[in-house]
Amino acid sequence: MGEDESQPNWEGKVSIELPSITSQKVWQVLQDFCNLHKWIPIDTCYQLEGVQNQPGLIRYCASTIKSLDSDSEPTIKWAKEKLLKIDPIKRCLSYEIVDNNMGFKS
Repeated sequence: MGEDESQPNWEGKVSIELPSITSQKVWQVLQDFCNLHKWIPIDTCYQLEGVQNQPGLIRYCASTIKSLDSDSEPTIKWAKEKLLKIDPIKRCLSYEIVDNNMGFKS
């Protein structure tokens, strides 16, 4: 049986209260779409194409995953992600995974 085409795409939202820092300071970090490696533990994140922090930009993010078996080589998990919208007034952005080796499907 084929995939169910009527299922909506996965959506998520993240929010947290940080009483010791302003939302403007947080947004300065988050609005840089190719800055992910500076605030989460991944190896790299960089721009592949498009205009920096504008819809249409595609970034490449990757991280090396060590094998549980010490004799096995580590693997690199990666994703290419496209910035769909960015709103500095509401301080939010939307993106989609356009390619990856982790099993995500858009």
